[in-house]
Amino acid sequence: MPEFPGAHALMVMLLTVFALYLFTRDRIPLETAGMGVLLLLLLAFHFWPLEQDGEQLVRPTDFLLNLGHEALVTITALLVAGKGLETTGALRPVALFFTRLWTRQPLLAALLTLVGSAAFSAFVNNTPVVVMLLPVLTAAALHAKQAPSSILLPMGFATLIGGMSTVIGTSTNLLVVKLAEQDLGLPTFGMFSFSLPVLLVGSVAMVFLWLVAPRLVPERTLPLAKANLLFTSTLIIEPGGFADGKTVAEIRARTNNEMLITRIVRGNNVFLHGLDALQIRAGDRLFVRDTMERLSEYEETLGASLPHGEDRFRDEPQQIAELVVTRGSPLDKRSVRAAHLDEIYGLVPLAIHRAGAREAPTHDLLNARLSTGDVLLVQASRAEIRRLATESAMLVLGRVVELPRAGRAKAAVGIMAAIIVPAALGWVPIVLTAVTGAGLMIAAKCLSWRNVR
Repeated sequence: MPEFPGAHALMVMLLTVFALYLFTRDRIPLETAGMGVLLLLLLAFHFWPLEQDGEQLVRPTDFLLNLGHEALVTITALLVAGKGLETTGALRPVALFFTRLWTRQPLLAALLTLVGSAAFSAFVNNTPVVVMLLPVLTAAALHAKQAPSSILLPMGFATLIGGMSTVIGTSTNLLVVKLAEQDLGLPTFGMFSFSLPVLLVGSVAMVFLWLVAPRLVPERTLPLAKANLLFTSTLIIEPGGFADGKTVAEIRARTNNEMLITRIVRGNNVFLHGLDALQIRAGDRLFVRDTMERLSEYEETLGASLPHGEDRFRDEPQQIAELVVTRGSPLDKRSVRAAHLDEIYGLVPLAIHRAGAREAPTHDLLNARLSTGDVLLVQASRAEIRRLATESAMLVLGRVVELPRAGRAKAAVGIMAAIIVPAALGWVPIVLTAVTGAGLMIAAKCLSWRNVR
């Protein structure tokens, strides 16, 4: 008579039935169902091991063998956890702190930036640390009217130094340590086995990066510098305004010949040449290139209006903000109309600045295809600007907005701490805490599967 299955076998069979049930639920993504079952297996066999004669027959990490090497799974899970910190805006208070500090004490801000990024990258893979700090430091430096180039490169090297100080700080550290333990049979390395030598050598390197390296880095002018930030927008001539009935030459004289008009649209007609003698009528659309401040000034002096669209926020305070299209954001490789900015984010696009030397849009702004590095000038209520500033997908430049922490930021920080602390104390293997933490980031809605892909 065959033996009755043991408790572990029954548990696995029940989990199989549970997994099949989850896969039939349309409301539950397949990724979530698979991740949940995997986590249950890992946690169950870690805290309730299958042993015989004191020997563990099945290790929790055996369930990860089909996914690749244990170190690779750990690295991927840590990257997912780091992405959770990024998408929740957990570094938003850091951005505000550095923005204020750069304007008052840039030397101290540089030191804290280097030390902070190195310390943070010791526990989080240094790659997502750099990704998260790049927009923060760029925005802070631009606000302080300083060249970001003098701190971005030293910051990158500082994260490398910090990452080398722990086992999980860099992908190479973790991979080599796991291979040495499992394949070569070397003694297990602790979380801080490398910390002392890195601290001794790295302290000298940090002083060099703080005081010497910024002077060696060429001061580069960014296309995003406020003084050179020119937007392409449309001025709609209003009836009875100054520009109604005036020639282009008279309109330009009103602006001290500073306004650059690239073309004029009247109905289905487009005027590109001989603009000075052209008489402007109400309803004409002037395509101009200028700074954000001057575009707003032209509205008043010329009796024109930017394409505000419907006055949806008549009773709410308005703000104008500059949005940088970042890689992977909803606007990357899409037009404003296709992204449905007005519907999704409650924003009204006003103007666009093309990155680098790319040409300005040759058609309507709403249909202009955006790319990484483009800057969009938008109008919205204060509440919508604050909401947008918490979105990691797009970077808000310009004025500093006082923001409360994002709703999931504390959860993301807590999950990251739960990944690091048990592994650092040797309570739980790092692969188990990393995979569990990645699953918790999804479960707590700190990020979606779309962010992970």
